[in-house]
Amino acid sequence: MSSDQDARARLDALLKKVRALGASAADAVEVEHASLSVPYRLGRSEGRTRAESRDLGLRVFFGHRQAIVSTTDFSEAALDVLAERAVAMAKVVPEDPYCGLAAPEELGEAAGGLDLEDPAVPELEALMALAQRTEEAALAVPGVTNSEGAEAGWQRNRVTLLATNGFSGGYAVTRHGMGVSVLAGSGTEMERDYDMASALYGEDLPAPETIGRQAGERAVQRLHPRKARSASVPIVYDPRVASSLLGHFVSAINGAAIARGTSFLKDCLEKPVFSQGVQIVDDPHRRRGLASRPFDSEGIGNRRRHLVENGTLKSWLLDLRSARQLGLRSTGHAARGISSPPSPNATNLYLEPGRQSPEALLADIDQGFYVTELIGMGVNGVTGDYSRGAAGFWIEKGARAYPVSEITIAGNLREMFRHLTPADDLEFRFGTNAPTLRVDGMMVAGV
Repeated sequence: MSSDQDARARLDALLKKVRALGASAADAVEVEHASLSVPYRLGRSEGRTRAESRDLGLRVFFGHRQAIVSTTDFSEAALDVLAERAVAMAKVVPEDPYCGLAAPEELGEAAGGLDLEDPAVPELEALMALAQRTEEAALAVPGVTNSEGAEAGWQRNRVTLLATNGFSGGYAVTRHGMGVSVLAGSGTEMERDYDMASALYGEDLPAPETIGRQAGERAVQRLHPRKARSASVPIVYDPRVASSLLGHFVSAINGAAIARGTSFLKDCLEKPVFSQGVQIVDDPHRRRGLASRPFDSEGIGNRRRHLVENGTLKSWLLDLRSARQLGLRSTGHAARGISSPPSPNATNLYLEPGRQSPEALLADIDQGFYVTELIGMGVNGVTGDYSRGAAGFWIEKGARAYPVSEITIAGNLREMFRHLTPADDLEFRFGTNAPTLRVDGMMVAGV
């Protein structure tokens, strides 16, 4: 694998090539990837995988025309052809008045102290032992009858970005993870569930026995599900599915959707969107955060930002293009792939915890539904209409009473956000995190 200095030198030379060919501006990104993974099922390894790759993306501008090309061939001859092809394409594509690099004064300093790279690289044997312990703990739960397998893995990505506006930056990020999926019951009355964990540093992972036991217990708890009758009841989202509501929210405040006028929140900036007291934060500088990054993919400085403050929508997610369309400044949320232009995307997104425990959130619910799994993507981003398949537990007199499956929950995200109440059990386990969430007034469609 090449060094950071090698990557910067290679990208700098490539940018000089396209400028010599007449391009008015350009940027280039290189991503170097390495990974290890060990799947394990019923007492034995199902293979060991080691992968390495390098990819390079080049974006070239001729005024307000842009073209993007990519390659995995880093030979001098291949990069010469890449530069020539990009320039030729950029000369003939239609103009886009909103494309272009950041002005030098828009560039920000890369944040430090994020601690994104674990120097320790696990051995394959250590990963196999981790997967084995995870599965064994799941299989040890009474009622668990089979396993779909466990897996443990590690990966490292190094990102280097250079642009002709003077930006030069790079960072490396690692990730360790494990997970397991098991079955409980037998015959036609089998149920499946899972658990997983991920962290930038291996030392921050929970014990594999904890992950395995939780997966097994969840599968057993789902045995012998019943049907639910159609009704309008409070819905309570378990934390592992509550984050999906944040996903729908950030899609609705994505600058591209706002600029097109295709979001149900397009007229809601500086207006109450959630219930009073709700706070939603995006924090790209969270130490060891799974989605942390020191700068965005256009070299714009990023920072911790309240997207929702005391229920009021305070900001869109903007890259340079969407910001220019709206007459605003980028919020530092640009993300890009090797062969695609930047687009707005959240980083470490979370909904701050409320003041009630999950038990208190359920206490006054006479009849309701506790969601642990969501199926399908029946969400209309233009109207906010929401309809998804779900499974979980029926709530009776303030407690989870019995498992329920094959139902649909429905509502409208505008009303759901206004009637949302968070519990106090927020944990940072993923890139997007939320505590247990209660939403009143939704519909359950059952028998």
